[in-house]
Amino acid sequence: MRRQGPLIDAAEATRNPWALSYALFAYGFAFLDADPVGALEALRRGLVIAQDSGNRGSESRLATILCRLEAQYGDPLAAFGYLAVAVRNFHDAGNTTMIRFPLAVLAAFFDRLGRDEPAAIIAGFAFSPLTSAAYPELSTAIAHLREVLGDQPYESLALKGETMSTTAVVTYAYDQIDQARTELNAVSK
Repeated sequence: MRRQGPLIDAAEATRNPWALSYALFAYGFAFLDADPVGALEALRRGLVIAQDSGNRGSESRLATILCRLEAQYGDPLAAFGYLAVAVRNFHDAGNTTMIRFPLAVLAAFFDRLGRDEPAAIIAGFAFSPLTSAAYPELSTAIAHLREVLGDQPYESLALKGETMSTTAVVTYAYDQIDQARTELNAVSK
């Protein structure tokens, strides 16, 4: 593992799993684009620490950023696993604001995979000023989906997602994740 600096050293010195998992989250988030490999290492380590200590809040934040990085730079199947963890935890917690973040990542990921209809439906639910500001890839995916599908078909699919309940979109997302995993597994064999 790479040396990650004084922030991680200070957090390790506390012997507090929350402090260390949060420091690893901060490091991973700060280096998302500048050092995606180092960010992945830090976030993966932070996730293990959060899971081992039973901290589902930290686990959810780490899984959300991990799915984003894995979808862009790493293992697509791992990305789906992290997406499922983040969606499940936020849904179980009743956090209807934060659940939009992993769903925004999922919509953009589906767009890159050419899964246009589920991408548009999930984007319709996930889109908000907060998600579009925090995750600009969502706006890029929406623009691409409008181009590929056409404005009217995109709007119709996005409206379908926008009007879904949180439970309905979560169920739909799980189903689409399972289908995409099956397709990716078939291609990789």
